[in-house]
Amino acid sequence: MMARERKDYFYRKAKAEGYRARSAFKLQQINKRFRLIRRGDAVLDLGAAPGGWLQVAKEISGGRVVGVDLQAIEPIDGVTTIKADITAPETLELITDALGGKADVVICDAAPNLSGNWTLDHARSIDLSRSALRVAGEVLRPGGNFLVKVFQGDAFLDYLSEVRGNFRRAQSHSPAASRKESAEMYVIGQGFVSSPVKVGDVLELEIVSVGKSGDGVAEVEGFNVFVPGTAVGDRVQVRIRSIRSGHAVGAAEMPRAEPE
Repeated sequence: MMARERKDYFYRKAKAEGYRARSAFKLQQINKRFRLIRRGDAVLDLGAAPGGWLQVAKEISGGRVVGVDLQAIEPIDGVTTIKADITAPETLELITDALGGKADVVICDAAPNLSGNWTLDHARSIDLSRSALRVAGEVLRPGGNFLVKVFQGDAFLDYLSEVRGNFRRAQSHSPAASRKESAEMYVIGQGFVSSPVKVGDVLELEIVSVGKSGDGVAEVEGFNVFVPGTAVGDRVQVRIRSIRSGHAVGAAEMPRAEPE
């Protein structure tokens, strides 16, 4: 064991209190401040090994808690664990079956295998965090919460913007239990906005009305998508840029088609 870890206060505290990792205190501190997990919540933990966050999530919630990791997780009383890749599409079905419904909270403290090349490691961290956000978008109930670890770097703000596009509130936070020299940051999304479209979707839409700001408005399953620079009757290819409570904002990616 590294000398730094032997001397680390939270490492010793975790050992003394029976937690599997010092990161357990990060989740405790974050939850005390933001109240992401509440009593009775169904919680999904992505990249859950060795299980420190699972222990804390179960203590706080007392409800259904599911953990997923590439590594096998030693059993925890009342917790369901799945050995699978969170980036693989087929894992979603395993998660859905284990949850037995929607999750109230999705948490992820996963980190990529580090290469020592910071640019590469940051990119891998962002990719992993995007996988966590995609899973959250599939399993969270409307109004649910999200917590994910991300390494700071050039793409951090873009990722934070993506989270903001799926939640009513989103911010970054570094708990006291994070090591001062660490480049990790936690991104918190509160109030999941359920919609039939997702950020990054490209759709063929017809503009059916105009909003108060003058932007064209299309509808997807009764959900409004505002498309600046368009007019009623236009048929356009639209990329979804952001999602807010009750509507989305998109950008037309092809020249406007003249109405017939």
